[in-house]
Amino acid sequence: MPVLLGRPNRMFAGPGTSRRNPLKQIDLVLWGIPIAMIFVAGILIASTQRQADYADWYQHWITAAVGLAIALGLARLPLARLIPLQWPIYGAMVASLIAVRIIGVSALGAQSWISIGGFHVQPSEFAKVAAILLLAGVLSRFPVERPIDLIRPTAMISVPWLLVFVQPDLGSSLVFAAVLLVMLFWSGMPGAWVLLLLSPLFSAILAGAIPWVLLGWIPLMGWLAYNSLPWKKTGTSVVLAIQGLFAVITPWLWENGLRPHQRDRLTLFLDPSQDPLGGGYHLLQSTVGIGSGGLLGTGLMHGSLTKLRFIPEQHTDFIFSALGEELGFVGTLLTVIGFGVLIARLLQIANHASSDYEALVVVGIGAMLMFQVVVNINMTIGLGPITGIPLPFLSYGRSAMLVNFISLGLVASVARRGRGRRARP
Repeated sequence: MPVLLGRPNRMFAGPGTSRRNPLKQIDLVLWGIPIAMIFVAGILIASTQRQADYADWYQHWITAAVGLAIALGLARLPLARLIPLQWPIYGAMVASLIAVRIIGVSALGAQSWISIGGFHVQPSEFAKVAAILLLAGVLSRFPVERPIDLIRPTAMISVPWLLVFVQPDLGSSLVFAAVLLVMLFWSGMPGAWVLLLLSPLFSAILAGAIPWVLLGWIPLMGWLAYNSLPWKKTGTSVVLAIQGLFAVITPWLWENGLRPHQRDRLTLFLDPSQDPLGGGYHLLQSTVGIGSGGLLGTGLMHGSLTKLRFIPEQHTDFIFSALGEELGFVGTLLTVIGFGVLIARLLQIANHASSDYEALVVVGIGAMLMFQVVVNINMTIGLGPITGIPLPFLSYGRSAMLVNFISLGLVASVARRGRGRRARP
């Protein structure tokens, strides 16, 4: 586990710091980068709706304003007060995901929303933060020091993961897995164990793509297990059995566990020209739009492909293609750098957190945001499958926006109360 070292740093001091000038307490990176992205995103969303029969782009800014107010309130709340509420929040989250299966609203092939007062709320988005809070509490009290210690956090994350996966929402379910692995590593779990946890996924991919590679991959995982697990023979046997199981069961799951549109999303990115008017249409038009922007882009509200709505759902999952067309390579590069700086700031705040619980909350939020950024951008430029993951602060979506600001509020609370310098062992 990370340890506390050094003397308090005034940069991360509490509310009493710099009372004479409150502006000095404003974290320009933590708040400035998201707000700048939201401002530009509102214009990009308006651009995608120029030829549409409706115009609700302004709601992106309204939702952000509501989220900002919530975040500023959370920033003044010590995270320690949330510890007794972890299980009630988790229980409410599970109940809402179950409710989706019963009274949920379907759209775009998934039943992921609940209609409340005319607004569609996506519980899977709020479930991400609830899972992070509970995992942080569990891992701060029970760090993973033995393989058996993995049972508790894995079981807790498996419940929301399964409920989201069967909606079906493959993209959001992957976020839970990414958050779990990063938080496990930060809590002190050896990196070799992280690779062993990921290895069944790689075995499944190899079984479907290049099966002969399994002849080297599975023995390699067995060797890694033997050299890193405390129960060498037993652990190695279990790891090899799991690898073999995933290698054998993957073909059956591919045919029976996924719907046709999900299989298309996972494979067409390799060659979208196989179905240029169907499943590959999004990817082809997205890459064309980004490429047409050139170095500096066509300018905001001047993108031809964006105006003519060549890319379906461009204001949500494919907003990065509008960004590429209208702001060009420079705009996309600045966006990627902005996300990188924001994540680096979150890691800095986690390193200066006053407790392991607070550090784990920030790291979990950072993992959630970074995973969504990487997957979404790779999806829009043709380097990954279409998974339906929004781009934080840029994609249109009320639930996702509120969750992003709730996350910022929790991080700001940690930053305000941070003490000392944390060093990773």
